[in-house]
Amino acid sequence: MNSWSVIARRIRVPLGFLLAAVYLWLARPAAKSMVVGGLLEFLGLVVRALASGHVRKNERLTTTGPYAYVRNPLYLGSLLLAVGFAMAARSWWVAGLAAIFFVVIYVPVISSEENFLRKQFPEFDEYSRNVLRFIPRLRPFNKAQGSFSRHLYWKHREYNAILGTVLMNAALIAKIFFVER
Repeated sequence: MNSWSVIARRIRVPLGFLLAAVYLWLARPAAKSMVVGGLLEFLGLVVRALASGHVRKNERLTTTGPYAYVRNPLYLGSLLLAVGFAMAARSWWVAGLAAIFFVVIYVPVISSEENFLRKQFPEFDEYSRNVLRFIPRLRPFNKAQGSFSRHLYWKHREYNAILGTVLMNAALIAKIFFVER
């Protein structure tokens, strides 16, 4: 793992909180932008929830559920959330910062995670040849059996994504009603 991917992995959450504050400052939400952005945010939360209920980190290569369609469903869900929030914010500055954050922080993290998976699981090479990082397949990669596990969902604390989304949207709504008037 190169040094930047190690740093990126460590700073992505604290930097995310800092960017959330900047986001709220730059956001110029409106009811229509909140609805459109909210639909993408909801889709992102669903993708992340389904993925977290299938992944068994470091135990086995997960190729069931959304992983049968796309290699990085958790990051795809995060990307959908970011695009939804950018749309809700109605700010090109927010969209630009989100894009920079994704490229500078998440691309190296994803790359290092895939290198780890490649070393840990010999079947990852075939999987990565058949399943793209962010563009879902129309048909599942394999016929592997696996069902959603609520236990895994809770273990991975994916409910925090829902909580964060609700809180950010509440802050945007408050901004519409109390700041923008």
